[in-house]
Amino acid sequence: MKTRTMLELLTLSSGIYHFAKEAQLMDKINELSDKSKDGINKVASESQLDDNGNEMEFIDKIVLKANQVKEELEEIIEEQVVKIYKKMNIAHMDEIRALNEKVTKADKEIALLEARLNHLELKK
Repeated sequence: MKTRTMLELLTLSSGIYHFAKEAQLMDKINELSDKSKDGINKVASESQLDDNGNEMEFIDKIVLKANQVKEELEEIIEEQVVKIYKKMNIAHMDEIRALNEKVTKADKEIALLEARLNHLELKK
């Protein structure tokens, strides 16, 4: 049951991760497109050079900016996913500790019962 729940949580978080990544990228693109014409012209007029030292075309600049936004977004989402999994791990560690304590207690009780059994066998 817990394995199924973990798989469901993993699948859900993965789906949310990809959905959020795409949604935030689209939001960022919409935000850029909603800016004033002067702002877009400013981006277009910026002089950026490619690997060969040639000035980049407007569409190449847009693609470069979109890739930068995508990378930043992926880093932020990755940090959040890591935080969630750390919290999940803490919860499972608490359960493991509790189970270990029960096992230790059961081992002590078994040892005590064995000692009593040995004592009764010696009396016979």
